Amino acid sequence: MPFELTKELIEKIESLIDESNDAELQTHLEEFHHADIAEILDDLNMEQATYIIKLLDSEQTSEVLMEMDEDDREKILRNLNAKEIAEEIEEMDTDDAADIVSELSEDIKTQVISNIKDKEHAENIVELLKYDENSAGGLMAKELIRVNENWSVTGCMTEMRNQAENVTRVHSIYVVDNKGKLKGRLSLKDLITAPSKAEIGDVYIRNVDYVDVHTAGEEVARVMQKYDLEAIPVVDEFGRLVGRITVDDIIDFIREEADKDYQLASGITEDVEITDSIWELTRARLPWLIIGLFGGMLNATIIGGYENAIATIPALAFFMPLITATAGNVGVQSSAIIVQGLA
Repeated sequence: MPFELTKELIEKIESLIDESNDAELQTHLEEFHHADIAEILDDLNMEQATYIIKLLDSEQTSEVLMEMDEDDREKILRNLNAKEIAEEIEEMDTDDAADIVSELSEDIKTQVISNIKDKEHAENIVELLKYDENSAGGLMAKELIRVNENWSVTGCMTEMRNQAENVTRVHSIYVVDNKGKLKGRLSLKDLITAPSKAEIGDVYIRNVDYVDVHTAGEEVARVMQKYDLEAIPVVDEFGRLVGRITVDDIIDFIREEADKDYQLASGITEDVEITDSIWELTRARLPWLIIGLFGGMLNATIIGGYENAIATIPALAFFMPLITATAGNVGVQSSAIIVQGLA
């Protein structure tokens, strides 16, 4: 049955929080997908949402945090200490973890990274933070399955089992040489049907689409859309395999870019939402509105100097609506934010 956020459900959750009935609250929330829990938290006040985040286990809350609105997530993180944030991040894939850490202040960021027990995980997060967030390096995750072209099929299967423990979803198997350079991809069917003593170099597919760590996110999206890819490998400047980008990450990127383009087309210069403060909404409109205001004043001045000409040639009056165009600009920008919020 599809999830439906109802008034009764919210009242039930709020009642359990007020009663500090943790056992029943946990049991109640276990019925829902992490995306549904994120939707519930969006409807609660910040104190109640933080209470639930601290109540649930880190594996579940890490998923919930990534589904939440960025502004709401940032507010919740302010109510958690560095150790609590680190516990959540340890359960996330490196790309999601890097996104969370990048939202923190420099002081808290350092404390969080130092509190991550898995040092390799912490190092991978630090590496991802070095790349532009809209580049392939900033979008990629470090978790993937890689095999060496010189391995036997039997040895490859054993190694893949070990690597798969740290990978949530196995979209593709990538083949590298002894220097870590990307050579191709491995079909699971070919791996299963190949003789156990065969080498990976004899069965892997050499034709593989890939992107560089500095490739722009728009180009990554174009390549994945053109070739219908569920995931694409990312290499560094030396051709070494360093990560992968999955389709869910690129969809999030496309959605964010579409929102920005939509607002820019409506004359809004900042990324704003309907829930933002009056000051943030006003500030995003100011540049174009100021231009429109001075343009209108200039038009009024020009028209005032040609009153006699307008009286002689009434057709010139058709240009006067330019003076009132500022009001139209405000309307277009306001409707853009309202429509985006409804969507």
